[in-house]
Amino acid sequence: MGFLWTIVALVVALGLTWRFLGSYMEAVFDGRVRYLAWLEQPFYRLLGTGPDNEQSWRRYAGSAVVFSGAFLAFGYLLLRIQGHLPLNPQHLGAVPPALSFNTITSFVTNTNWQNYGGETTMSYFSQIGVLTVQQFVSAAVGIAVAIALVRGFSRRSSPTIGNFWVDMTRCLLYVLLPIAFLAGVVLVSQGAVQTLAGPARIHDPLNHVTQTIPRGPVGFMGAIMQLGTNGGGAFNADLAHPLENPTGLTNFLYIWLTLSIPVSLTYTFGKMVHSVRQGAALLTAMALIFGIWVGFTSYAEHQPNPAVAAAGVVHQPGGNMEGKEVRFGDTSSALFNVSMTQTSDGAVDSATDSYNPMGVFGTLTGMMLGEVTPGGVGSGLYTILIDAVIAVFIGGLMIGRTPEYLGKKIQAREVKLAGIGLLVMPITVLVLTAIAVSVHAGRVGPLNHGPHGFTEILYAMTSQGNNNGSAMAGLNGNTAFYNVVGAIDMLLGRFGVLIPAVALGGSLASKNVVPASLGTFRTDNAMFIGLVVGVIVVVGGLTFFPAVALGPIVEQLSHGRFF
Repeated sequence: MGFLWTIVALVVALGLTWRFLGSYMEAVFDGRVRYLAWLEQPFYRLLGTGPDNEQSWRRYAGSAVVFSGAFLAFGYLLLRIQGHLPLNPQHLGAVPPALSFNTITSFVTNTNWQNYGGETTMSYFSQIGVLTVQQFVSAAVGIAVAIALVRGFSRRSSPTIGNFWVDMTRCLLYVLLPIAFLAGVVLVSQGAVQTLAGPARIHDPLNHVTQTIPRGPVGFMGAIMQLGTNGGGAFNADLAHPLENPTGLTNFLYIWLTLSIPVSLTYTFGKMVHSVRQGAALLTAMALIFGIWVGFTSYAEHQPNPAVAAAGVVHQPGGNMEGKEVRFGDTSSALFNVSMTQTSDGAVDSATDSYNPMGVFGTLTGMMLGEVTPGGVGSGLYTILIDAVIAVFIGGLMIGRTPEYLGKKIQAREVKLAGIGLLVMPITVLVLTAIAVSVHAGRVGPLNHGPHGFTEILYAMTSQGNNNGSAMAGLNGNTAFYNVVGAIDMLLGRFGVLIPAVALGGSLASKNVVPASLGTFRTDNAMFIGLVVGVIVVVGGLTFFPAVALGPIVEQLSHGRFF
């Protein structure tokens, strides 16, 4: 019953968020929210730009790439000289070169994949000045690109799609910073630790031992970690750690924060194109897949763990509790991990490596669908819009006329850009997985053999290629091979989709609107929703099924039953 009430509360909370936060973000990016104008203007003067200096898609994409590249280089430098910087009570030294490259790439691309233990590797300065900063700005980049693509649909014969620097500034000042601050206050009030005083040392006189308990600036980092669908926590145990996720309320808040902006952006989309029904159609497609995956994975984790049963514990009334917190249980843990892998978050409150094979199947395939249900902040919206363009193209072929979406003709250029954005992720993931299982440096990474070990490699490449950051935790990723290959995976997964999305926005913005007619394929009804869902599932299924069949499916069948 607790699980069902959690679902009901989450649906109600997200329903309210969809309407009010979505409308608020539309006003922010339209320039109608100005209560911090006194703080906006200095940024514009510093950058030599402003709302009136709009950019073409090439300049917009170039600004996003240059901005991210600058933070990548500067962040790498700070990690390499960490031992000489302040706020380092544990006297941690420099982060090794390959790990520094992987880590800063991870946070710049909004992936937050972690090949390190936060409490044993990163100083407080690195946690705040490098990683948390990136959790804000990488999220803002994704949202800005989504807004730029939406402008492509809403504008007519326009050579520009907005200004990247203005969109970034407004996103940070009016959306991410205020919500993250309020959420951080709630998290700290519930017991999430927030201090710069260093680890706590507790002496046990009875046993004559001293225990060291890591602490740090955890609470407020957790707020933007989830709000920005980042997922990179301060502790190695991530949100299973009681000092980072202390209560049931914080667990619920983390899920809501993760889903709030991706869900609300569909309303923002509807408002910007002057048809909320269009946004509702995309949200419905997202919700259908999300609900099915939550139900499927929760059911899988409510089954007994076959390894535990083989050890003689046949009766497991609580389902598969291996690797899970008793305070959360099996079904709530599954809800949490599916929420994180259906977005680009990747945080966990249980160990995915200990899930039943079909439970792993649920979290793994959720990422393989492109993380569009609802996906990451910004990235989820611009990726599902790419899927929608392909769906409209297919629908146009079915009715025998030039496809149109929101009055814009979808022609060869738009289909090519959408195709690139759709295929770059699966190609990258499958090629790098093949390389990892073919070379010695890749094969020594998994801690398990057989199909489970293969799944650990496939999961890592899928997670990084989708800019998710979730890990099965059964792979030793802190090697030169996995650090470098993982960084390449993350860069291609981020910018291989982001740049085509901006280019698609520019191409659409330059077009005029074609008046609707009796033959126009509607994009706000059940048929269109079904077509979008079909594109998402069929493309993901056909592309990844052979690989998934060699991993969790074979492992499940090896136990003598499919479920």
